Amino acid sequence: MSSKLFSPLDIRSIKFKNRIAVSPMCMYSSKDGFANNWHLVHLGTRATGGAGLIISEAAAVSPEARITPDDLGIWKDEHVEKLKEITAFLESQGSVSGIQLAHAGRKASTTSPWKGGKYIPEEEGGWQPVAPSAIPFYSENPSPEAVDATGIKKVISDFKEASKRAFLAGFKVLEIHAAHGYLLHEFLSPLSNHRKDEYGGSFENRSRLVLEVTRAVRENWPKELPLFVRISATDWAEGGWNQEESVQLAKLLKEEGVDLIDCSSGGLIPHVTIPVAKQYQVPFSEKIKQEAGIMSAAVGMITTPQEAEKIIQKEQADLVLLGREMLRNPYFPLQAAAQLGAEIEWPNQYLRAQPR
Repeated sequence: MSSKLFSPLDIRSIKFKNRIAVSPMCMYSSKDGFANNWHLVHLGTRATGGAGLIISEAAAVSPEARITPDDLGIWKDEHVEKLKEITAFLESQGSVSGIQLAHAGRKASTTSPWKGGKYIPEEEGGWQPVAPSAIPFYSENPSPEAVDATGIKKVISDFKEASKRAFLAGFKVLEIHAAHGYLLHEFLSPLSNHRKDEYGGSFENRSRLVLEVTRAVRENWPKELPLFVRISATDWAEGGWNQEESVQLAKLLKEEGVDLIDCSSGGLIPHVTIPVAKQYQVPFSEKIKQEAGIMSAAVGMITTPQEAEKIIQKEQADLVLLGREMLRNPYFPLQAAAQLGAEIEWPNQYLRAQPR
């Protein structure tokens, strides 16, 4: 049986050479939002390693949308130049370049993980986090500011303008981050959204901002290029966002021109017991693919070529996103192809290292 993991995938005008994608992972290595040579080498190495799609880390759509002061950004035109250099290299190696647009919401204004991950007050260089409701992520943190109608319009505009810059920077895939407890996810979940206006209460109201952001982005993102949305398929908490609502949302996103749902989970509230295990999130991508009739991506604790191959063979997802395994081994796709008996092109510079 030929490898389906290494079969091409067409989405709109883009052909992915295989079904292996690098999941967006924060590097916390930027100053004032600018990409630098760390990002070029980090992402570029995964391109020489053979990944079909490489999605750069979450890029903040405004300064206040950052998780930390060290986050990548795409809120000003000056950010484009270095990103353009990176996308050109990725594409020269046969990889499709993607970017994730994000707003941290109430999880903003913290130090980077290896600096403690603690809240930064404004007097120490932090900024005021915003959220659908004035409920902090950690109870000991100050309350975020409940975003008003003007703030909501700004969020939509910020995503829209960021999508225009992403195109100028040469990205071919755009992903909207609506997962992991960040702003758009906060609006979706009744655990973080206690609003009484048209953005709170019912499923229709809680989904409104995600759909409005998606609509604004799709209108400004070239119609020939793919649009993804990452969601947390469940909050893993009673009374929270759940799988059935995720299917409903996926159907609505498909109507808005979204091509693929990137299926993760959790992140909305701390101290939740998540049954982390091998491939524990794959059922989410399978459910959404089957019940919403839209392409999906599986992510989370997928670490071997055989696991990734099985997911594609069983049509549980259309793409397999790898995170930590790609940090450990940027040449995973080259090695996976050898294990699965797939013939793929190696960089000319690495031909001497091909398995015999």
